[in-house]
Amino acid sequence: MTDASLQDDDVAAIDDLQAIYRDLKTQIGKVIIGQEDVVELLAISIFSRGHSLLMGVPGLAKTLLVSTLAETMSLSFSRIQFTPDLMPMDITGTDILQDSGSGGKREFEFIKGPIFANIVLADEINRAPAKTQAALLEAMQERRVTVVGKTFQLDQPFFVLATQNPVEQEGTYPLPEAQLDRFMFLIEVGYPTHEDEVRIARETTGSALAEIGHVLTGEKLMKFQSLVRRVPVPDHLYEFVVRLVRKTRPNEASAPQWLKNFVAWGAGPRAIQYIIIAAKTRAALKGSYMVRMEDVEEVAKPVLVHRVLTNFAAESEGMTSLKVVERLIEETRER
Repeated sequence: MTDASLQDDDVAAIDDLQAIYRDLKTQIGKVIIGQEDVVELLAISIFSRGHSLLMGVPGLAKTLLVSTLAETMSLSFSRIQFTPDLMPMDITGTDILQDSGSGGKREFEFIKGPIFANIVLADEINRAPAKTQAALLEAMQERRVTVVGKTFQLDQPFFVLATQNPVEQEGTYPLPEAQLDRFMFLIEVGYPTHEDEVRIARETTGSALAEIGHVLTGEKLMKFQSLVRRVPVPDHLYEFVVRLVRKTRPNEASAPQWLKNFVAWGAGPRAIQYIIIAAKTRAALKGSYMVRMEDVEEVAKPVLVHRVLTNFAAESEGMTSLKVVERLIEETRER
């Protein structure tokens, strides 16, 4: 048994989405050399209506990648540089006393902050204190912000793409688990390959700048976001995802003994939802009309790696969250 099959219109729309995705990668490739896996995960996140956290050292073009992605989709983009003195109102906006223009009266006028954009890049999000980080929570989950008792709806579509430096930890404030859980993916941005760095040296040090084409609009993007949710999933993959996520919890009877020695906290039900939605999106972007095991396994790692919290014993033996997730996927598949 599977979900209801796609209608003819949906099949044609998936073909259209696959073509747009190919064009999207081509346009981004004019500016960003390499990083194909990162581009794919970002695209899956966007079409799944999810937020992502990019982890990588400075100088890997994370900001350029996000701004280029926004440009290809004709979406508004804003960048917030997180610092220890950043206040919540610096993100959301605030009321400012202005002349009303009639009889010398003065009235409060709300001035929107940088959160009012389609794609918001929260650069080095762990540099700001918890109170400022929390200003993003309502926006990420509810797509709205509340300022001095007034609620403002954010423009749609809306995404937060945050970056974090894994090396420099001095003067940083680790993200609480509740906020980490709001991010669909943790995307590791690594160094380019030797061949890609040769291309970077050759192609980015000249005078000509590549022109980026616009391949999508916000309105069409939201239609595709609804489309991907209709991609069928076989029942055995629902079972696989639930078994996999439940095994990450050390107190579960199904959790293997080795995991109980290394993991302090596992993933919740939101991880199940994100894996299924992301797998549907990946299948559609690849032009498939049904989710396959390959789709589930490819998205399970970035969904789970920041939701599986290891303990001191794991750290002392070099057992990372990624190694735990990879071993769990392998063992669950073999069952």
